[in-house]
Amino acid sequence: MTTRRAFLAAAGVAGAGLALSYSIHRQGKASYAEAVAETWRHSGEPATGRPEPMRDLVRYATLAPSSHNTQCWRFRVAEGGISILPDFGRRCPVVDPDDHHLFVSLGCAAENLIQAAAAAGLDGQAALNSGPEESVGIALTPAKGVRSALFEAIPHRQSTRSEYDGMPLTGDELRLLETAGTGRGVRALLITERQTMETLLELVIQGNTAQMRDPAFVAELKDWIRFSHAQAVRQRDGLASAASGNPSLPPWLGRRLFDLVFTESAENDKYARHLRSSAGVAVFVSEVDDKAHWVEAGRAFQRFALQATVLGIRTAHLNQPAEVPALRAELASTLGLTSGRPDLVIRFGRGPELPRSLRRPVEAVLV
Repeated sequence: MTTRRAFLAAAGVAGAGLALSYSIHRQGKASYAEAVAETWRHSGEPATGRPEPMRDLVRYATLAPSSHNTQCWRFRVAEGGISILPDFGRRCPVVDPDDHHLFVSLGCAAENLIQAAAAAGLDGQAALNSGPEESVGIALTPAKGVRSALFEAIPHRQSTRSEYDGMPLTGDELRLLETAGTGRGVRALLITERQTMETLLELVIQGNTAQMRDPAFVAELKDWIRFSHAQAVRQRDGLASAASGNPSLPPWLGRRLFDLVFTESAENDKYARHLRSSAGVAVFVSEVDDKAHWVEAGRAFQRFALQATVLGIRTAHLNQPAEVPALRAELASTLGLTSGRPDLVIRFGRGPELPRSLRRPVEAVLV
């Protein structure tokens, strides 16, 4: 039988454990906030001193999005340019078996780098270099410095995985987004008609259902979630739990709760709320299904996302219909496409800012 003294002792131990856990949480949250401020900034804010120009271009490039925030890139700085190489050690073989998203991510990083180069007085021209070592080569030549609105938006862009306000955008805003999302052999199809959006939602739910029923997909996603502030700061990659509006938890507890709350029905309901609260959906389509066009699709999407940020508009991915091969043809048919590949499905609208995922330091991505 438990004595009063033993009960008080146990309560004291439990209370001390809770107090220690709360203290660790507060410390982790403070470190996470400091890391976010250091990551998502323009040069010199809040850091002091003049950054080394080429390394700083790499830092801006790393602020681009990537599938599961794997940061699947490496950078080689040379005289006259910078090469962005795929980091196949950070690929997602289940959700991205053909490395499509990986090369799209390289394009996103290339666009950030080119926008930052223009602000630094350099003209950047990108091309996919094939051969034994594939890379996106960016040739840099002196030019008049231009700090564009898209460049200014780089540290403010985020993938905002929340409900939006459901309000429509103006015609001028839609035209600006469509123009930004157009590239060489790539176009952005903007869909704002509600019935068509409902049809797209049906495909999203079908795709999500297929992925949720694949244990390998769920395991791969869980491996890239950073459940606590401390884990996010320590690893500086992956999907910070807070960035999806979820609480910060010790990884051991977060992984257990993930299996309980990450269910097919809950995720489908979430995606339905997210899409129906959006002003519209943009589908990026490549004329040719090859790596050069995948890179170009990434560049076009990044310009779209930066232009959206300038306008105070949020974006988030709904890529399931483009990721599940069996649905990709149906997506193309829904859009009336007779050729080309639907690369990305992006919802957009106005909504709140959420906490951010982190990035690895420049030293970790240079080769």
